Amino acid sequence: MSNYKAMRELTRRLSGQENVFTVPRIYVQYTGDLTTAVLLNQIVFYSDKSKRKDGFFYKTYEEWEEEICLTKRQVRYSVEKLKALGILETAIKKANGAPTVHYKLDYDKLVDSIVTKCHFPIEQNVTNDNDKMSLSLTESTTENTTENTTRDIVADAPALPYHTIIDYLNEQAGTAFKSTTKKTQGLIHARLQEGFTVMDFKTVIDVKSAEWRNDSAMSKFLRPETLFGTKFESYLNQKPKGGKANAASNGRQQSVTKYEDGINF
Repeated sequence: MSNYKAMRELTRRLSGQENVFTVPRIYVQYTGDLTTAVLLNQIVFYSDKSKRKDGFFYKTYEEWEEEICLTKRQVRYSVEKLKALGILETAIKKANGAPTVHYKLDYDKLVDSIVTKCHFPIEQNVTNDNDKMSLSLTESTTENTTENTTRDIVADAPALPYHTIIDYLNEQAGTAFKSTTKKTQGLIHARLQEGFTVMDFKTVIDVKSAEWRNDSAMSKFLRPETLFGTKFESYLNQKPKGGKANAASNGRQQSVTKYEDGINF
């Protein structure tokens, strides 16, 4: 048995599986260092377990050190790095009667950033049921070659509605985007993973096209990276600007009122 395997076996016997944590390699690639990747991994774990309605959760520096062996200095360094990446927010709030650092992860932005910045390979588990799709993001790994750890997203394009969505955008907005662009596909993946449907994409396109198409300053924002980004849900719930909604919007928008003036993107 190799030294590596022997050590792993010894660790398993001494500590138990509950004391072993695994950090996805993509977090290291995204953050640029292992320390921040370890903290990010744990923040992702706790991000949807808080009982607070504002999405914050708290951890003391002592708890971080006990859980993931990071000192107060290391945690502070990594927190500042995640804040600079725009995916983490902190606030001092009371916990157990004492002021404590609370953390809030912008999960949507994290997913979008990983897909676009790291060229994250996506493997789909797709079930087509009235345009509702269940997707999972997984990373393929191998011990023999790094070439087998990547999968071209374009090869899977026929299984997903990229063509339908981008064609509709081009038709409504007078654009000429390609459905085979990896960045565009990554954005669509992220929204589909959250449970949004093709009809939702069409509704967003209708609403924002009606608002921005004839505005020379705003028409440039009729693009996938703006429409299908982290503001997607707010666009979806925005009422169309005056006039009739298009066919895609009629299923969701029962009443049409004029959207208030101003820029919202």
